Amino acid sequence: MDKIEISVDVITGEITQTSRPFTAEELANAQAINAEQTATIEAQATAKASALAKLTALGLSEDEVKALIG
Repeated sequence: MDKIEISVDVITGEITQTSRPFTAEELANAQAINAEQTATIEAQATAKASALAKLTALGLSEDEVKALIG
């Protein structure tokens, strides 16, 4: 996978595009960000499932739960 860099000369309007392989540091940073985002999404899904289960355990119907959370 390559990193694409685009630059624009504001005087001439010339657009230059270059690509190069990611450095090990850039790749590690991207992977860390991806892992963090994945963990956040999974935590949100788990919290939502837990909240739905708790509302159902309190006796709310599926329609009532949908009305509460949209």
